[in-house]
Amino acid sequence: MKIESVMGKAIPLLLDDIDTDRIIPARYLKEITFDNMGKYAFFDERQDSKGNLKEHPFNDKQFQHASILLVGKNFGCGSSREHAPQALKRYGIKAIIGESFAEIFAGNCKAIGLPVVYATRDDIKQCVDFISKHPETMLTINLVSKRVRYFEESFLIAMPDPQRESFLKGTWNVLDLLKTNDILINDLESSLPY
Repeated sequence: MKIESVMGKAIPLLLDDIDTDRIIPARYLKEITFDNMGKYAFFDERQDSKGNLKEHPFNDKQFQHASILLVGKNFGCGSSREHAPQALKRYGIKAIIGESFAEIFAGNCKAIGLPVVYATRDDIKQCVDFISKHPETMLTINLVSKRVRYFEESFLIAMPDPQRESFLKGTWNVLDLLKTNDILINDLESSLPY
């Protein structure tokens, strides 16, 4: 499936060095499937040990049903667990705009069709300031034009060319790519002398 653009409301979390342990606590890694991971996204950041909700953008009613996450630098650092992007995607996040990302995290996001795009701190901060005052604002991330648009504003984004091309061509899902080429794989296997 090609992904040329993503549109939705945004949730601001303009913090730096958010690691995968914060995104999904380790005790939830024992889940057999990723199906329920969304409810554990930022679990320990969102509530205290007694289950009382803390002040956190994911708990803020004005950002409910937002599908674009706005973050700072080095987002997704720490362990390489694929549960972190799965938790965000299952929560409802369809794209992330950040200053920078941990390389393994960005790769794990690509593998599940979750675009992560890079922008300057100033552009993200300006967007966060606007969204904080107008949470109903819709953002459009356009991978073709490499721009984010909201209200009457826009800013440039970046994404490494191989990742961008895989979204634009619809080849980001490696498993689907293998299934699509099943006949070619079988033909090659049959032609090998060993």
